[in-house]
Amino acid sequence: MSQASAVHAKAVELGKHVVRMTTAAGSGHPSSGLALAHIIIELMYRQMRYEPTDPWNPGNDRLVLSVGHSVPIVYAAYADLGGTVVTPAGERRALRIDDLTTLRELNSPLDGHPNPAEGFPFFDAATGSLGQGLSVGAGLALAARLDGIDKRIFVIIGDGESREGQVWEAMDFIVDHRLTKVCAVFSCNGEGQAGKVSPQQSADSLAAKAAAFNWEVLRVDGHDPVELASAVGKAGLTDRPLAIIARTVKGWGVDSMRNSNFHGKPVPSAELDKCCAELDATGKRLGAKANGQWKPPSPARTSLRGPDRSIAIAAFEQALERAGLSNALKAKKLATRAAYGVALAALGEADSRIVALDGDVSNSTFSERFAKAYPDRFFECKIGEQNMISAAAGLAAGGKIPFASSFGKFIARAVDQIDMAVISRANIKIVGSHCGVSLGADGPSQMAVSDVAYFRSLTRVDTGNGTPGCRVFQPSDAISAYRLTELAANLRGLCYLRTHRPDAPFLYVTDERFEPGGCKQLRRGEHLTLVSCGFMLHTVLQAATRLADQGVRCNVFDAYTLPLNAAPILTGARAAGGAILTVEDNYLGGLHAELAEAAGAVADIRVVGMTPTRIPKSAKTADEVFKYVGVGVEDIVARARTLAAR
Repeated sequence: MSQASAVHAKAVELGKHVVRMTTAAGSGHPSSGLALAHIIIELMYRQMRYEPTDPWNPGNDRLVLSVGHSVPIVYAAYADLGGTVVTPAGERRALRIDDLTTLRELNSPLDGHPNPAEGFPFFDAATGSLGQGLSVGAGLALAARLDGIDKRIFVIIGDGESREGQVWEAMDFIVDHRLTKVCAVFSCNGEGQAGKVSPQQSADSLAAKAAAFNWEVLRVDGHDPVELASAVGKAGLTDRPLAIIARTVKGWGVDSMRNSNFHGKPVPSAELDKCCAELDATGKRLGAKANGQWKPPSPARTSLRGPDRSIAIAAFEQALERAGLSNALKAKKLATRAAYGVALAALGEADSRIVALDGDVSNSTFSERFAKAYPDRFFECKIGEQNMISAAAGLAAGGKIPFASSFGKFIARAVDQIDMAVISRANIKIVGSHCGVSLGADGPSQMAVSDVAYFRSLTRVDTGNGTPGCRVFQPSDAISAYRLTELAANLRGLCYLRTHRPDAPFLYVTDERFEPGGCKQLRRGEHLTLVSCGFMLHTVLQAATRLADQGVRCNVFDAYTLPLNAAPILTGARAAGGAILTVEDNYLGGLHAELAEAAGAVADIRVVGMTPTRIPKSAKTADEVFKYVGVGVEDIVARARTLAAR
C-alpha cells in the first residue's frame, strides 16, 4: 500500500469529523478545513517533531494557524492523535474524538478560532483576525534560536489573508533576521468569504511575491501527498526561509459543497450523510486505504524551562552612573524615555529572558541602550509596528519577556494585534514614547493622545486568573520610569508604559517603590484634590503652588497606574471638600473616567476632568501646547479656584 493512499484515507476520515463537528456546532468553516486536510496530515502526522501528549515541550516543532477559521481540521487531527488539552477545571487530559462535537461550546477547549488560553496548548497564540500568524511564527523562531533549540516553525496562511500588509512586514522581518527555520505554507484555494480572491493573491502572484521577498519558493498541489512530502521535508534545510505555495480546493472531497458558498456555513443535518458519502467516494476514486500506524516523530531532547523568577535591577543611582548620566543625577532632571532605556539595559543584565524590539526609533525610545549591550536579544522591526507586536507575542510564547518600543502614536497601528495578544494572555510589555501633547514641536502626527483610553479599556477585564487584561503605567519622573519598567517585567501579562520626550525634574527619592494599582500623595491641602500623572503632573504641581499662594491649598496625587485603587484619593478628597480635579495630556477616557467611575459608587465625591479640548499642533515648548489645548497652568488654576469656591 502506498503512503499516498494512506494519506488520502486519513484525509477522508478527518474530513468527516470536520463536517460533523461544524454541523453539531451549528456554525464554523467546514470548507476551509477540508482545504487543509492533506497539509495538516503531512505536518501533524509525518513531518513535525513533537509530542501530542506534551504540547508545552520546548523542543516541539510548532504550528501557527494564521488562517484561523480553518481550525476544525486541526482539532480533528489532534483528537485522532490523543493530544493533550486543558479543561475549564484545569484537568489535563487527552482530546477524544467524541469531544469534537463540543466545538464552540462555552465549556469546551475547542474555540471557534485557535485560542491556547482556553485550553488548547498545541497553539501558541490566538489567531483568526487574519494576517498575524507569520509574525507570531517569527517570534517563536527567534526564541528558539536564543535557546539553542533546533525546531521548525510552520505557519499556514490563506491566500485571501495574504492581502494583509502585516504578512509582508513579516516576510521582510524573517529574511532580515535569517529565520530559516520558518516555513510559510500558503493555502491557495482561490476563494474568499464573499467571492474569488483577487488575482493579486493567486498562486502565481504569491509565488512571485515570495521570491521577490527573497524566500525560497516551492509550488505544489496541496492535495498531492507526494508533492507535499517533498516540499515540507525541505523546511529548515534551505539557506533562505521556505515558502510553499499550495494549490488547494475549498471543500475538498465534497462536490456538493463546492457548488455553493459554504464559508462559515455548516452542512445542514439533513445533508450530513450525503456529504460524508461524497468524501468516501472521493477516497475510493483516489485509491484510499486506511493505515492504522500514525504517530508523529518525537522532538529532540530539550531541557524544560525553569520556573518563573523575580527580576531585581540595580539601584537607580548606580544604573545612571554606569550609563554615563551622572550629570542627570546632579541636576536631578531626566526624561522618562531616557530612564526607560537605562532600566531596560539593567533588566537585560539581570535576566536573559528579557528581549527588546523596536520600530526604527530606538535612538528616540532609548531602547538603543539595550541594543548596544545585548545585540543578540534586540530585534529591529523597522517601520512595521503590527509585525512587531505579533512577533513579541511569539517571543513571549517561547518563554521570553519582550519589551516592544515605538512612539505611542505609531503603536496605535497595532490595536488589533494588541487585542489578539490579550486574548492569548501574552506576556508582553509595550512602551509608547513621545506620549501626550508635551511633545511640542513635532506636532500631533507624532503625539499619542488617544492611547490611554484604549489601553484603559483593557484594564478592567479579567484574564481568568484574577489579573487584568492590561496594566498601564504613566511615570512622571526618571525614578518612577526606572522602577515601573522593573515592575512591568515582574508582572505576568500585558503592560503598557507611557514615556515622554521632555526632561523632567525628579519628584521621588531614588529608592521609592511603586506597586500595581498604587498612587502617591505629593501635597496635602484642605480645599481641593488635584490628580494627574506622567509629565502633566509637573504642570499640576506648578498650578498647586500658585493656588497655595492664593490661599487655596490642594491635595496632589500621582495616579501612576491603571487599574487604580482609588480609595486613598477618595479619602483625601472627602477630607478636602469632596471635589476632585483630574488633569491629563491625553484625550477623554483615561484618568478622569477611572476616578469618575470609582466616585460613582459614593455620594459625596465630585470628579471634574481636564483634558485637551482641541486637536494639538506644533509649538516650541510643552507649556505652549498645554495652553493651546486648554490644560496650561492658568487653565488649571482657574478651574481649581472655581471648584474650591463651591
